[in-house]
Amino acid sequence: MLQNNKYHTDTVIVGAGLAGICAAIELLDAGKRVLLLDRDKPEEFGGLARWSFGGICMVGTPEQKRMGIRDSPDLAFRDWCSFAEFEKSAVWPRKWAEFYTNHSLEWIYHWLKKRGVSFLAMVNWPERGLFQPGNSVPRWHIAWGTGDGLMKALIAGLEGHRNSALLTVLFNHRVNGLSVQNGRVTGCSGIDEKNRSEFEVSSGNVIVAAGGICGDLDVVRKNWYKPWGKPPEKMLTGSHQYANGEVHELVKEAGGNLTHMEKQFHYAAGIHHPNPRKPNHGLSLIPPKTALWVNAHGDRIGPLPLITAYDTRYLVEQITRQPGGYSWQVLNYKIMKRELAVSGSEYMTAFRDKKKLKIAHTLLFGNRELADRLLGESSDIVTAGSVRELAGKMNDLQGDQSVNADRLEMGVREFDENIARGRKFRNDDQLRRIDHLRQFAGDRLRTCINQKIDDTKAYPLVAIREFILARKSLGGIQTDLQSQVLSESGSTVGGLYAAGEAAGFGGGGIHGLRSLEGTFLGGCILTGRIAGRAAAGREPEW
Repeated sequence: MLQNNKYHTDTVIVGAGLAGICAAIELLDAGKRVLLLDRDKPEEFGGLARWSFGGICMVGTPEQKRMGIRDSPDLAFRDWCSFAEFEKSAVWPRKWAEFYTNHSLEWIYHWLKKRGVSFLAMVNWPERGLFQPGNSVPRWHIAWGTGDGLMKALIAGLEGHRNSALLTVLFNHRVNGLSVQNGRVTGCSGIDEKNRSEFEVSSGNVIVAAGGICGDLDVVRKNWYKPWGKPPEKMLTGSHQYANGEVHELVKEAGGNLTHMEKQFHYAAGIHHPNPRKPNHGLSLIPPKTALWVNAHGDRIGPLPLITAYDTRYLVEQITRQPGGYSWQVLNYKIMKRELAVSGSEYMTAFRDKKKLKIAHTLLFGNRELADRLLGESSDIVTAGSVRELAGKMNDLQGDQSVNADRLEMGVREFDENIARGRKFRNDDQLRRIDHLRQFAGDRLRTCINQKIDDTKAYPLVAIREFILARKSLGGIQTDLQSQVLSESGSTVGGLYAAGEAAGFGGGGIHGLRSLEGTFLGGCILTGRIAGRAAAGREPEW
């Protein structure tokens, strides 16, 4: 395969994350030679998915049926389109969305189960929809072992494949060019950044699975959604550091079409990573539902109070319009240990390490270990013994006097008084939604009931400073249902395929404006498999 830094293979895959690995498995199944290139280090094999919580959106699973959840591809597709708000021109994204909702059971669920991936019995329910339907029923399946366990299973399947002798994996390899001959992509070239040498690859096909653009905040700002106004001055990133759009530009130069690049999925509750591995590295919190979301001045954000689980995009949009473009969540220690979680495997250690008894204990009694770890490690969290003291510490942390202690105190008092009146007389939309959320067992276990903020028995008071955290590109390289890259005219670019986030998870924007959550990992698996099969010349199964 190698002659003087010149490689020859049937298919080269750019990016060894989830989509790239799934494509490689399909190619090996077909007996094809595969060269898998990745810019990162060997210990980061598997990419960003390794650090995820491992939630996957799937329809009609045994786990749903055991919980009595009545789901169907038709309902899922209607929910998807409601959240996506597809434009008439979004033909390929809509086709991919229909394919996902119709085929997630066999193409994602059963395929993963055959490779040793299992799921928690409790199906979760994010993105329910705020002003229009989102997930009408729970569909978010958490992989046992989180994203770490998911990727370990797939990497083991790749390395232990019966045709593994046909696979070559190279790390520290940065692709900076695609080779084009007579309108067909015939390989790639780049730099071996470890050995500081150039390399060339000639291949029958190229699959681009190099991630999105959210690892570079300058690129995020360049493609910011204009109706939101200016992007916040301070943002964090939870994306891969090499997901910077470089390979997108190479695809564009080779004749591929980039679409919907302004559509991005960010999180509202990012804090600085205590042990950053890249610039502006952030942790994405799963925000407590009973916390008060306030702006830089200490005013409760509204008039509709912000609360997670309904529409993440709405949360981000409202916070970007606040003074400073950041927010605070105000709560107490009891709420923190019961409701706070981190969207990733690194801090959700009981789930990652498959400790069933520990998971059960945290669900029943709260996650004291996580709360104490964040209190001890995070530079964005302050505690206090009164609301006025908390306001002072919030100002000290920010380095100004933005938070008005009187207004913060009033907001907390009004919320607590509303709780004290009892359910019959509550007139607060956040409390009404908490009552609604608690009707579902998965939320009831993790949501406090009738818990005031300024409650000395639940002290200390806690304030968490939160920034917008860039996470996923919803747009990308336009592809057809064979994951073939399309030109602006709609013709295919010969020899070139795209999968995963690079392809907007399918079609250059499968999600439209919003994601139902769990469709990122699911989209990587789906498009990676299809790209691999198509590049191998295998007939589609649908």
